[in-house]
Amino acid sequence: MKIIVPMAGRGSRLRPHTLTIPKPLVPVGGKPIVHRLVQDIAKTCVEKIDEIAFVIGRDFGADVEAELIAVAEKLGAKGTICYQDKPLGTAHAVLCAKEALVGPVVVAFADTLFKADFELDQSSDGILWVSQIEDPSAFGVVKLDDSGVIIDFVEKPKTFVSDLAMIGIYYFKDAAKLKFELDYLIENNIIKSGEYQLPDALRNLTEKGHQFKPGKVIEWLDCGNKEATVYTNQRVLEFDKAEQLVSQNLVSINSVVIPPCYIGDDVVLENSIVGPHVSLGKGTKIKNTVISNSIVQTNVVITNAVIKDSMIGNSAKVLRKGTSLSIGDYTEME
Repeated sequence: MKIIVPMAGRGSRLRPHTLTIPKPLVPVGGKPIVHRLVQDIAKTCVEKIDEIAFVIGRDFGADVEAELIAVAEKLGAKGTICYQDKPLGTAHAVLCAKEALVGPVVVAFADTLFKADFELDQSSDGILWVSQIEDPSAFGVVKLDDSGVIIDFVEKPKTFVSDLAMIGIYYFKDAAKLKFELDYLIENNIIKSGEYQLPDALRNLTEKGHQFKPGKVIEWLDCGNKEATVYTNQRVLEFDKAEQLVSQNLVSINSVVIPPCYIGDDVVLENSIVGPHVSLGKGTKIKNTVISNSIVQTNVVITNAVIKDSMIGNSAKVLRKGTSLSIGDYTEME
C-alpha cells in the first residue's frame, strides 16, 4: 500500500503562518497536519504502508523535505519527494507522483483531517471518503445508486444531487488504471477552469465499470484558514485527551492548565491560566496571561495578555493585551 499526498500549494488563506512553512506542516495538537493525516489513513488500512509520496513545490526547501521524509519513516514507510512545478489542478498533482501509481494507493490532499470508524475494504475497486453536509452547493459531491455504489461526481451542484461531499481522500485498488485516465486527461488537454480535474478521471473509471464506494467519516476537519485551523486544534485535542499531552518537564509557577491542552518541552508558565484547547510549542514562555482555544508555536514569549481563538507563529512576542490574534513568525506586539 502506498499513499500519495499532493501538497504543493502554499496555503495563502492561512497566511502569515504559511509564509515560512507550507500549510500541511502547521501543527495542530502538537503535530503537523500532514503527520496526523497519514496517521489517520494508516488506522483505516489493514495493509502495511510501504511508501508515502509527497507532491510539493520545488521551492519548499531541504528542511521541509527532510521533515516529510521523517513523517513517513515514523510510520515505517519510505518517504519520496515529488515536485509539481505549476499549479495545473488536482489530476496533474496526483500524476506528478506517477512512479507511485502502482498497486493499491490512497490519494490524500493535505488540507483536511478526518475521523472514521471503518476499515478499508480492499475488495472494492475504490473508496472515496465523504462527509454528510448541510449545504452541498459549495462542494464536490457524489451521487449513489440504490446499492450504495457511486455513479456520478458533481461539482458545486446548484440543485440538490447529494449531501455527501468528497473530502479529498481516495483509495484505488489498482492505481495503474487511475494513471491511465490521468494521462488521458493531460494528453487530450481536458481542462476545466484552467486545470486538470481529478473527478474527470474518476468519472471515466466509473463509466468503464469501476465500482467506487463511499467511506463515510464521523468528522471532517478543515484547515483552510485561521478560524478553521484553531477549531481543528480544539477537536484533535478532544480526540487525544486520553493521551499524555503535557510534557513532563513543564515548569509551572503559580499557574493552572485546564485540559485538554498540548504543551511541548521546555515550556515555562508563570502566574498564568492556560486552556482549555491550547497547544503550546517547545520553548514557549508565558507570564501573567490567560490564554484559551489557541495555537502557539515554538519559542514564543507572551506576557500580560488575555488571548483566545488565536494563532501565534514561531519566535513571536506578544507583550500586550490581545483578543483574537493571527500573527506570524518573529512578529513582536508591544
